[in-house]
Amino acid sequence: MRAIILAAGQGTRLAPITNDRPKCLVELGGSSLLDHQVATLQSPDITDITVIAGYRAESITARGFRLVVNPDFASSNMVHTLFCAVDLFAGDADLLISYGDIVYEPRVLRALLASDAPMSVVVDREWRRYWELRMDDPLSDAETMKIDSDGLITELGKKPSGYEDIQGQYIGLIKVRRDWAISLRQLYEAMDPDSTFDGKTRKQMYMTSLIQHAIDNGWPVESVFIANGWLEVDTYAELELYRQMEANGTLADFFRF
Repeated sequence: MRAIILAAGQGTRLAPITNDRPKCLVELGGSSLLDHQVATLQSPDITDITVIAGYRAESITARGFRLVVNPDFASSNMVHTLFCAVDLFAGDADLLISYGDIVYEPRVLRALLASDAPMSVVVDREWRRYWELRMDDPLSDAETMKIDSDGLITELGKKPSGYEDIQGQYIGLIKVRRDWAISLRQLYEAMDPDSTFDGKTRKQMYMTSLIQHAIDNGWPVESVFIANGWLEVDTYAELELYRQMEANGTLADFFRF
């Protein structure tokens, strides 16, 4: 299995920390987000790790990771960043795809590795308690997640009309089975670059839009359920909150290093 970490963004909402480093190199719990992920990914099932960088890519290069660079990071989004490493979609290995601004416990990784679906998506069923920690109105930020009785995702990434539209939250962690990797590349390449997907062009589209496009084209996308055990570091206020909680011992209620 190959792991791909999407780490091209600057993370402007984490300024001034990200003025001199990419978002993935922000530190929490004594190490950068990237170092935490790499440590978690040290599994016999994972043969290599590729980081796709963009903003301040040289600071990641210096750390010795296998690197691919998205030169258009400032004008593109996650999906375009992912397919900068199109050579990895060769069909000879499962692909684990992770956002660069998250950290997750080994139990989250184990749950994902246990799934053998063509595409598997980690879904936090205890998302609301985590969102309530981060914001006053979880519904203003959360996205739809609808799952059928077989555990297959039917909808994600849309604006919910109420909590009944949310059976969990996507955390930014996916696995694609090796025999479907080429098909995912072909699905992406067949998308009209001038069309819009959830209001964004192919170059600027969100990962949830790609997953939804796969679902709409008949892909069985399996939900891998977890109950917390991860963090997203998106804003400076969140980072400060996590650091305060780590200091007073309450962060362990949501995530353990």
